[in-house]
Parts: sequence; C-alpha cells; structure tokens
Amino acid sequence: MTAAADPRFSVRPEDRDPSWRDKLGFFAMILGMFMAILDIQIVASSIAQIQAGLSASADEISWVQTAYLIAEVVMIPLSGWMARVFSTRWLFLASCLTFTGASVLCAFAWNIESMIVFRAIQGFLGGAMIPTVFATSFMLFPPRSQAAISVVIGLTATMAPTLGPTLGGWLTEVLSWHWLFLINVVPGLVVAALVFAFVRVDRPRLEMLKGFDVAGIVLVAVFLGTLQYVLEEGPGDDWFEEPKIAVLSLVSAAAGIAFLWRELKVANPVVDIRAFRDRNFSVGCFYSFVIGIGLYGSVYVLPLFLGRVRGYSALEIGITMMVTGLFQFLSAPLAGNLARHMDLRLMLAMGLTLFGTGLWLNHTLTSEWGYWELFLPQAVRGMSLMFCFVPINAVALGHLPATEVQNASGLYNLMRNLGGAIGLATITTVLGDRFALHYARLAESVTAGNLEAVTRLSSLAERMATLIPGDPDRAALTVLTNLARQQATTMAFADVLMLMAGIFAFGLALMPLVHKVKHPSAGGGDSH
Repeated sequence: MTAAADPRFSVRPEDRDPSWRDKLGFFAMILGMFMAILDIQIVASSIAQIQAGLSASADEISWVQTAYLIAEVVMIPLSGWMARVFSTRWLFLASCLTFTGASVLCAFAWNIESMIVFRAIQGFLGGAMIPTVFATSFMLFPPRSQAAISVVIGLTATMAPTLGPTLGGWLTEVLSWHWLFLINVVPGLVVAALVFAFVRVDRPRLEMLKGFDVAGIVLVAVFLGTLQYVLEEGPGDDWFEEPKIAVLSLVSAAAGIAFLWRELKVANPVVDIRAFRDRNFSVGCFYSFVIGIGLYGSVYVLPLFLGRVRGYSALEIGITMMVTGLFQFLSAPLAGNLARHMDLRLMLAMGLTLFGTGLWLNHTLTSEWGYWELFLPQAVRGMSLMFCFVPINAVALGHLPATEVQNASGLYNLMRNLGGAIGLATITTVLGDRFALHYARLAESVTAGNLEAVTRLSSLAERMATLIPGDPDRAALTVLTNLARQQATTMAFADVLMLMAGIFAFGLALMPLVHKVKHPSAGGGDSH
C-alpha cells in the first residue's frame, strides 16, 4: 500500500481520534520542543560562570548564545522539507538524539571554540524539533481537538523562554554550569525512545532526494545565517560603522534576493515560499513576528533592568519573572474555551491589547521598582499570551491541508524567531541611544546655576567627609554621576518598553485586514 493510499497518512477524517500511542508520541515531541526552546535562554543567567570556566573573553562568550541562534534559525525553514523526505518520526528522532549528544559535548567543552561548535550543532538539530511539533498537531488531531492542543503547544513555546533564566540560574548556583546541558540527557533519551516507538504520522518520501534543491539550501543558510549574525553583533559593533557588519549585510541581502528568486522558479523548492499567497497564512506570520518581538523582547529587557538597576541575582530575577508564567498558565483553559466560541479576530485583538497594555503599564518605571511594582504589568502580559498564541496558530495553519502544513509550519515559526532576533537587535540599539540622550540631559542639568543639584552635591560631600578619607567633593561627584547613570538607564528601559507597546498598537490597527476565521474546534471542525 502506498503512503497516499494508507489512511493513517492521508488527511485525517474529522471524526478520527488519535490512539493513546499517538498521543504519547506527540506529547513526547512537545517535551523535545520544550528542551530546544529552553536551551536558547537557559545559559542567559550563567554567562559569567561559563566564561570563567572556559577562560573566554567577553566578546567570545556571547557566541555561546549566538552560535545556537544562528544554527537554529537556518534549520527551521528547512525542517518542513526534511520532514517530508525522511518522515516526521525519523527527523525528530535524529534531531533529538543529536541534540542530546551535543548537550553532553557542551557540558564537557574544553575551550570556547569547542563550545561554539557544539552549541551550533545543538541549535541546528534543536531547530528541527520546534516546527515539526506544530505541523504534527494539525496532521494528527481532528479539528475539534485543536483548541486544547494549541493551548498545550502555546504554553510550552512561551513558558520555555520565561523559565530558562530561572532554571539556569538555579542549576548553576546549586550544581555548576555544566548541568545547564547535562539536564537534557535523561529527557532527551526518553523523548527519543517514545518518538521511535509511537510516532506514526507520515512515511519517508526518499524519492524527493533526486535532484533536490541544493542551491536553495545553500542560499537560505547564507541568507539567514548572515542575517542572524548581523542582528546579534550589529548593536555592539555600531552597525555599519564596522566594515564586517556592512559586508555581511550586503551578503545577506544578496543571498536573500537570490533565494527568493530561486524558490519561486524551481520545480521542487526546499522552502516553498508560495505559501505566503494564502492571505490567512501571511497575516498569521505577521502576527507571529509581532509576538516574537514582544515575547523575546520582554524576557530580555526585564531581567536586564533587574540586574543592572536593581542588582538582583539570577534567582531573584527568576522569581520575579515567574509572575508572567503563572498567569499564562492560569489563562490557558480560558483561552482554549473561548477559541471554540468567539471570532478569532476579536480574541486576537484582546490578546494584542492586553500584551500592549502590560508593556504600557511600565511607562512610570523607576529605579525603585521590584517584584510588586512589576507584578501587575507581568500579570497582564501573562494573561495575554494565550489569547494571542491560540488564534494566531489557527489563522496561519489551521485551515491548510496536511500536504502543506509541514512547510508552512517552518515558515510560521521562522517568523516568530526573526521577530525576536530583529526585536532584540533594535532594543539593544535603542537602549544605547536613549541612555546616551537621557544621561546627556541629566548631566547638562547639573550646573552651578541649578540650586537643587548644588545642594544635593554639598549634602553628599558633607556625608562623604565623615565616611571616606580623602577628597569628599570628588567622592560626592562620583556618587552623583552613578545616580545619573542609574536614572538614565531606567528611563531608557521605560522608553524601550513603550516602543514595544507601540508595536502592538500598530498590530492592533491592522486587524481590519484579517479575514474572519473560526477555530478548527468550532462548529464541528469548520475552519473557515
């Protein structure tokens, strides 16, 4: 019997329920996806310890994250083609085993160069697991189950970045940084065994290897790899002032144009970008991009503020950030139920409004803000995530036939990652620019003609004279300078959070362009 004739591998009947074997295999895949997403952020709070352990420089150690992200973003769009060629089961199994093996190698890396290579392997294979889960959910489960499945996937995909710094900080404090990677071993082996035993959603199509699109693979790797490098390193290198960034930007642009031309012309493209002809899919990808900015941007900005301004430890930052995850978890059942009964455009508008409001609530940010001041903004953002994620999944992927969903899932997930990458690069640049602006304005106000500044400086000098031997005036000026830097940093963070809120407002303004779509779970499975 051919794959096309086998009912297990054709488009699912609406009344078919997956067996317990199917469900066990699928939830093992979700755990694998969680591991892959978690590993992006798990090293974030332990970079200093890894740097010391590998005797790396400050410039070199950033590549522990950069190598992973570059490799992952290259794999994500290729995963759809690879799943069709080798089947979901064999691709996921190979990805999980190699990811787990690379995790062990990362734990025993002997220098920064070996760590970078092992992290790239980890990211490349981990990248295949993420979109494969999204595609499998629509191939395996009937429409009436999609709301619940979207909630589970959404919780996994959005909780992992939130938990990463917390778990990483705790592991490093209690054990050592090596356990950031060794923690993957047992779950990785369990996931691989369950996927091998129970995942059966499609069959290999090895005939697709004949005359496959080698040029497309090379071009997408160069395009996305150099783009990710530019976005990671550009802010620190003052963008196009650095010749290397300028050259690689041109390389990325040229490779991107050549890739688009190639994939539109070739008979069997490795990445079928013609999926963007579907209006719902294109709109879903746009909102996935916006969510990527908000999700990864907020997970980056708030820990940075708490560390730089408040001096929080990794564990204190993690405890503060857990508020978002808690409210996200609490909102999941409500989001899944609402998706079955309301217009997804309204639900998505609610989610975008809540997320933007959660960011806007930080506009009065001060250097004294801590857990309780950040509680409400984080709670509102946490509530919003499922109201964004569930309808976006349905808009982008829920109406596509099984033959197209694997390729489309790769593009859809790529847009979220690109949103995060472009968002982080913009945030880093804006933080630097706004800090310089606010610090200059504060410095200009500290003059002999400013009675408040002179009084504050004199008061500090008197206090320093009793505490520190030496020049009390110089000591007082140093304290005042540090206070100015702290306030300028705080104002820069507030500006960035308001900028992110504006992006969500812009996304909300485009909602009238979205076609009316029902969730696949609604109305007995009608997705339109």
